[in-house]
Amino acid sequence: MEENKTPQPGKKRKFNLYWIYVILTVVLFALYFAGKDSPTQEEIEMGQLIELLKNEEISKIELVNKENAEIYLNEKGMSRHFPDEKPSRKGTSPTPQYKYRIGSLERFEETVENVQKENNIAKPIYITNVQNNSWGMEFLINWLPFIFIIVLWIVIMRGIGRGGMGGGQIFNMGKSKAQLFDKDNVPVNVTFKDVAGLEEAKVEIMEIVDFLKNPDKYTKLGGKIPKGVLLVGPPGTGKTLLAKSVAGEANVPFFSISGSDFVEMFVGVGASRVRDLFKNAKEKAPCIIFIDEIDAIGRARGKNPINGGNDERESTLNQLLTEMDGFGTNSGVIVLAATNRADILDKALMRAGRFDRQIYVELPDLIGRKEIFEVHMRNLKLGDDVDKDFLAKQTPGFSGADIANVCNEAALMAARKGKDAIEKQDFLDAIDRIIGGLEKKNKIITAQEKEVIAFHEAGHATTSWLLQYAHPLVKVTIVPRGKALGAAWYLPEERQITTKEQMYHEMVATMGGRAAEQVVFGQISTGALSDLEKVTKQAYAMVTYYGLNEVIGNVSFYDSTGQQDFSLTKPFSEKTAEVIDQEISKLVEKAYQEALTILRQHLDGLTLLANRLIEKEVIFSDDLVNIFGKRPWDKEENHEG
Repeated sequence: MEENKTPQPGKKRKFNLYWIYVILTVVLFALYFAGKDSPTQEEIEMGQLIELLKNEEISKIELVNKENAEIYLNEKGMSRHFPDEKPSRKGTSPTPQYKYRIGSLERFEETVENVQKENNIAKPIYITNVQNNSWGMEFLINWLPFIFIIVLWIVIMRGIGRGGMGGGQIFNMGKSKAQLFDKDNVPVNVTFKDVAGLEEAKVEIMEIVDFLKNPDKYTKLGGKIPKGVLLVGPPGTGKTLLAKSVAGEANVPFFSISGSDFVEMFVGVGASRVRDLFKNAKEKAPCIIFIDEIDAIGRARGKNPINGGNDERESTLNQLLTEMDGFGTNSGVIVLAATNRADILDKALMRAGRFDRQIYVELPDLIGRKEIFEVHMRNLKLGDDVDKDFLAKQTPGFSGADIANVCNEAALMAARKGKDAIEKQDFLDAIDRIIGGLEKKNKIITAQEKEVIAFHEAGHATTSWLLQYAHPLVKVTIVPRGKALGAAWYLPEERQITTKEQMYHEMVATMGGRAAEQVVFGQISTGALSDLEKVTKQAYAMVTYYGLNEVIGNVSFYDSTGQQDFSLTKPFSEKTAEVIDQEISKLVEKAYQEALTILRQHLDGLTLLANRLIEKEVIFSDDLVNIFGKRPWDKEENHEG
């Protein structure tokens, strides 16, 4: 159905500024062509000019700008060369008939003079100089740069001011870019029912909603409504969604803006937008201001060695600090902000009185992931074998955004296969694709390389299965995915703290791949690059951060402020650095030797598992149970895929 574009009665049609550019272009072209010489003269050679001089057929010669000689014929010359044209009353034509391009001015003047002397011309012709300035070209040369600068300035100002309130013109450049959501403008349809897996955060945030709905309940006891709430957590955990749900539940105006929308290249624009935002919010109080990614303007002042203290971003932050806790009052205005880098925020912004509360939005646990799956599966057509509890167990460490992506990928895979409903295997394939990447079954791998990859992955599976604190295996594949030639999926135990022995067992299991290559083939390959990187970082953390090394002792060189990146020196001496390097090397080598010992003791099981992997390309935990038996320290829950 075509959209009716007929202007409504009483509604003025907006003038498009681009018509000005079109008019200017037309005028400039008109001036350019107006400056050109309208009459066209025939060009002649020097021989023809000499002939005209000898026959005394020239009335005058005008030298125009010392470049061209315009030749006017007398009555005799006109009657001979242009018999059809009538001469003027004076007997000569008002316009030149011929034009001669001058190469050397001195030679031209000398030639004209000598020809007339040699032929004893009674009335010699003298050359007259004429300065012919085209007014159109003169206008272009003198005024075109100014016109260009003015047009460019208008375009730049319109680009900067676009999106600001009041039409986005230059005078609105300092206006706030916040989008307003309310019942009269754009309603917010997100409620707490759409937010799953954040029960603790919702308990705290619900109190904010109650503040806005029933302020008298708290103010009559002398309490004050919190001025600011900071949502902190990893990316994709639902901070923005939680803020939207507050606006939907409280049913109050909701201003949404990103931290990067405040900062511009012009000085003072950011501070002006902050002032305008709070001014609009106070007019609609009670209301909520939501600043997403506040670290864009809230970074600690004076910590960046590149920029000075008189930075536009810092001016914006200073204005925000003043608005949140200045001499004025913001009654009924609550500021919600979200960031995943709370460690770099300015201390003045974090103090009580500005952001009174900090709500940590963490990665969901098992129960939280199940609830998130239920939310995102509402509109999906599911098969009978889909188990939300099972899928929640298969996605440890997934955020809410990751789970939403899993559900969408599963639906796309089922549709690609022509299914009528999304089955359990579609979800498992979607999880595999998100973790490991797309399968590359057509990647050319030789039989020898395939055997090495199979024993490498079997080494990981064997060591992790036979170590108590290593993560239990879910699935192993030697089908290339993404950059990896093989992959193994584990089901990590969800724990809040980790012991030294648990971290060490994980290191041994990670070194199992390279150890298997050494035990079976007597040589190692470059396939353990990611394993070595992981083990080295883990050993470094154990020695320098967690104080889990006997030689270094109970010392941590971790900097929670995040300012260590700007420092040019290490927090420890050169001697300590040497000891740290030695202890890391010892720890990694010890884990490697233990992996070698385990695999040599269970070489038959390793070989059987690798051969089965070569045959099937994909094996599950059932295959390890058949070869090595059940893990005695495992729980009774079944985690197989």
